[in-house]
Amino acid sequence: MAVPLHQALKVGAYVVKQHLIGRKRYPLVLMLEPLFRCNLACAGCGKIDYPAEILNQRLSVAECLEAVDECGAPVVVIAGGEPLLHKEIAEVVKGIIDRKKFVIVCTNALLLEKKMDLFKPNKYFSWSVHLDGDKGDHDRSVCQVGVYERCVTAIAAAKKRGFRTIINATLFNNADPERQARFFDDVMDMGVDGISVSPGYAYERAPDQQHFLNRNATKELFRSIFSRKQPGKKKWQFNQSSLFLDFLAGNQTYECTPWGNPTRNYFGWQKPCYLLGEGYVKTFKELMDTTEWDKYGTGKYEKCADCMVHCGYEATAVTQAVTKPWKMLAVGIFGIKTKGKMAPDLSLANQRPAEYVFSRHVETAMAKLKHAPKQADLVDAAD
Repeated sequence: MAVPLHQALKVGAYVVKQHLIGRKRYPLVLMLEPLFRCNLACAGCGKIDYPAEILNQRLSVAECLEAVDECGAPVVVIAGGEPLLHKEIAEVVKGIIDRKKFVIVCTNALLLEKKMDLFKPNKYFSWSVHLDGDKGDHDRSVCQVGVYERCVTAIAAAKKRGFRTIINATLFNNADPERQARFFDDVMDMGVDGISVSPGYAYERAPDQQHFLNRNATKELFRSIFSRKQPGKKKWQFNQSSLFLDFLAGNQTYECTPWGNPTRNYFGWQKPCYLLGEGYVKTFKELMDTTEWDKYGTGKYEKCADCMVHCGYEATAVTQAVTKPWKMLAVGIFGIKTKGKMAPDLSLANQRPAEYVFSRHVETAMAKLKHAPKQADLVDAAD
C-alpha cells in the first residue's frame, strides 16, 4: 500500500482511541494554510481570490505550531497558496516533525528544487506535488505552459535525495478516462510513492465554473478510470483509503465529516471545512463547539451538493476502515467495482439554499490591517 505501514498503524491507533473514549467528532488531518499567495493562478482554484493586502499575510512559525498542538490531529497537510513561498516553512515542518506528526507539504513544484536543501528526508515527512494529468492536461489546468516538465524534474530530484514524494491530482469534467489511466501509469513509472486523487470542488469564486463535476459524473469518471488498469503495468499506489476510492466509484454511501480535516489559516479556524469559509473562530475548541455541523454536507446544504472531495470524505472512509475493517478487506480482495448498480446517494430534497458570505471576513481583516503595525516580510516574491 502507498500509505507507509507505520503511518497507517499510528493513525489507526489514534482512531481506535477516539472511539474508546467515546469522542464523536475528532480531527484526523489538520489542513494548515500558512499563506494564500501562490505563484500560479489555476482556473479551478478558489483559494487566491483575495486583495493583495491579504495575500501578503502569513501565519508565523509560532502560530502554525500552536495550531498543530491545539488540534492534535496525527497528520498535518500544509497547503495554501504555495507553502514554499513562506520564508520560514522549513522551521514549520521541523516543528511538526519534532512533535512526531506526519506532515505533507503540498506544492506546485515551481520552487521545489530551489528550496529542497532546506529540508531533510524523514519518515514523518512527504512532498505532495500538484499534478493534474499529463503534460497537456496539467499545463492547461494551471494555465501556464511548461509547468508539467518542471514538476517531473522536481519529482525526480526529490526521489533522488530520498524524500517520500506523492502527487495529488484534481480531476474535472474534461478529464478523459483513458488518458487519465495512462497518466497514472506514467507517474508510477516516475517512481512516486503514491497518488492522491479527488474531484474538484466547485469554488464559487473560481475563474472556471464550466468544468466542475457533479456526483453522478464523478462516479462514472472514476469507474471508467479504474476499469482501465492494464495488466503488466505497475500497480497504481494510492495515498488514500481504498474505501474512499470505492466511494468515488459510487460503491459506498457516505456522509461528509467536515470536522475530520479542520482548517487553520490567516483568518483563523475556518467554518465548516477546508472548502467552505463561512465564518472563522479564534480557537480549535471554539470551532468544534460552535460550528453547526448538522447544517453542512451533501443533502443538507446547496454548496455541498456535488462535493465528493477527499477533505470531506476521506476521514469518513478512514473511520469506517478502522471500525468496520471487513469492508476494507472486501475491497482489498475483490477490488473496486466498476460495473453494476451503484450505492444509493444522499437525497438533496431538503438541502438549504446557499449563503454567500465571502466578503465578510475579508472586510474585517482589511479593517484590522489598516491599523496594525507593519509585519516582517516572510513571503518570498513569486517565482
